[in-house]
Amino acid sequence: MERLKVSAPGRICLFGEHQDFLGLPVIAAAINLRIWIEGRARNDLTLTIDMPDIGQHDCIELSGEIIYKHKRDYLRSCVNVLRRKGWSLKRGYDCKIYGTIPINAGVSSSSALVIAWLKFLIEAAGLGNQFSPEDLARLGHQAEVLEFGEPGGMMDHFAAALGGVIYVDCQPPFRAERLPVELSGFVLADSLQKKETLGVLAGSKTDVVDGIAKLKELHPNFDLHKTPLSEVESLIGFLPEASALKVKANLINRDITIEAIRLLQGKFEPRKLGELLTRHHEQLRDGIRVSTPKIDCMLQAALEAGVLGGKINGSGGGGCMFVYAPGHECEAAEALERAGGKAYMLTIDQGARVEEESGQ
Repeated sequence: MERLKVSAPGRICLFGEHQDFLGLPVIAAAINLRIWIEGRARNDLTLTIDMPDIGQHDCIELSGEIIYKHKRDYLRSCVNVLRRKGWSLKRGYDCKIYGTIPINAGVSSSSALVIAWLKFLIEAAGLGNQFSPEDLARLGHQAEVLEFGEPGGMMDHFAAALGGVIYVDCQPPFRAERLPVELSGFVLADSLQKKETLGVLAGSKTDVVDGIAKLKELHPNFDLHKTPLSEVESLIGFLPEASALKVKANLINRDITIEAIRLLQGKFEPRKLGELLTRHHEQLRDGIRVSTPKIDCMLQAALEAGVLGGKINGSGGGGCMFVYAPGHECEAAEALERAGGKAYMLTIDQGARVEEESGQ
């Protein structure tokens, strides 16, 4: 293939924030903010990668061993993961990577990049029909998370690879399914506050995992997936404060997510969806403590403008949030920008794809 263009979407996490790495269910949706990769074939085994959005350039020689040059070297980890699957590229490409996803803002820009790059490499090798969207998601998780021993589940990779609104069972070996619902009316807003994803995730995971272990000592039959909060609420008070808050919040958000799954699979009520989103945010703010005063002010401004609900998006500590405002997206965007954010009108989008502009 002489020329190739692919793309993959970012995502919003509707329900289950900070729960995928605990094996609890998640509902996510792919959005129309995407990463694009364009490439033109070369006559050697060199991949050149121009990244104008971040002012960087990279070069990967495919003729030898691929050695990582820096932390989270996803461009090279994708090549290595594919090589272990028996993949090989017969020629190099001059590539350009660009996108509309806010970077490091909780909208899964890194996973979209990984999935788009894997899609590009697979299609360039003529192996597109040998890898399903689910295969692509699993390769992405390997290249981004497992390869570097970092915290994180598969929500982002499933969303970027499969697209649409998905339910993710985050218990190994992981699975995802499309939900039979058409959603619209979401507005994303970047708080323009920088965030440190891995540190927030690691801290959240450590506190809650330690708390769950202690809770099991106090209640040997405790099951994170099934035990009602009412059965263990009195015992949670014996946990360290940070763990107690996060364990309780996760149990509440677990139940909110289950309620949301039933809503999206049954008789859909927009107002109920908005209410559940806001309740989810309250636990992320007060229990897991990953919101910020600015994001809380942005959400409050949007609620006062008439949106049905909203929440922080991603690991937190800054970055993005979104609101659900079907029929009132413009008013919501104006309120969010008055509160200091940068607003994006969202639609639910497809997963990773080859763009029509590609030529042979």
